Amino acid sequence: MDFVGSHILSVQQFERADIDRIFTVADMMEPFARRQRVTKVLDGAILGNMFFEPSTRTRVSFGCAFNLLGGEVRETTGIQNSALAKGESLYDTARVLSGYSDIIVMRHPESFSVAEFASASRVPVLNGGDGANEHPSQALLDLYTIRKEVKAAGKGIDNLRIAMIGDLKNGRTVHSLCKLLSLYKNLSITMVAPEELQMQEDVVEMLRTAGHHVYITDKLEESISRVDIAYSTRIQEERFASKEEADRYRGRFRLNQSIYTQYCEPNTVIMHPLPRDSRMDANELDNDLNENPNLAIFRQADNGVNVRMALFAMILDVVDQVEQYARPVNWYTKR
Repeated sequence: MDFVGSHILSVQQFERADIDRIFTVADMMEPFARRQRVTKVLDGAILGNMFFEPSTRTRVSFGCAFNLLGGEVRETTGIQNSALAKGESLYDTARVLSGYSDIIVMRHPESFSVAEFASASRVPVLNGGDGANEHPSQALLDLYTIRKEVKAAGKGIDNLRIAMIGDLKNGRTVHSLCKLLSLYKNLSITMVAPEELQMQEDVVEMLRTAGHHVYITDKLEESISRVDIAYSTRIQEERFASKEEADRYRGRFRLNQSIYTQYCEPNTVIMHPLPRDSRMDANELDNDLNENPNLAIFRQADNGVNVRMALFAMILDVVDQVEQYARPVNWYTKR
């Protein structure tokens, strides 16, 4: 695809060559993301960070990525703090706020709302998560993390064995990740969830049509015994009709160091899009995994800055100018 000036609304926009290109630019952003160098290539540019649904990592890392390229960030958080609460349409909001920004990131609780917003925007729009539908940049950073984590073992993404665990019905991160994985070859993907929270049939069929082996189960231990990646997700409480309904499933698939040692291969990588639910009745990934070197969840979050910097640089057409505006940092950093 031609990234310059484009919206990023769905991972289905990408072909495998596009992903390779994003990851090449993300690798190039490493010294800037780790604050070893500074670039001001987007000096004067403004990001409109519009988050109408709760977010920590996505909102802050998008803002951080833009700042690290030298740009400035303006934020709107929560529908109640915006004119949408007064009945303003997404069309009107897009027409106005795109006049104040050079690029916009938007999260909204309704599926396909970001695409509706983008259709009226005068600047590129990136989907920061639209309801239970998609989360393109999260899927890209997840795949980028998988690529980095298995590289040390001499593996690539092709031929991997992956377990996806938890609320697969409502988890937009796994929806988008599966769509990206369909571009690769000969994967074995095990979907571990209660029947009511299993992956949608159309996603499963898409993976099988792409030539992948997909297994459906609600048994955790046997599913993580022979995988390269164990990707856990939280119960998406906000997608349920009530907390009581969500509580029926909370804590069903807990992974701790004892279970990991007993069932997982020694180098199985543990991933989670975060936030992990650490409340006692959930505890998806136990704190006793924090010292496990194969727990990649914080490296995964760090990688989001690289990937989002790459997307900004490609969409705003400054990839070839980054070094021209670069210098070493002049403050203390341990990175």
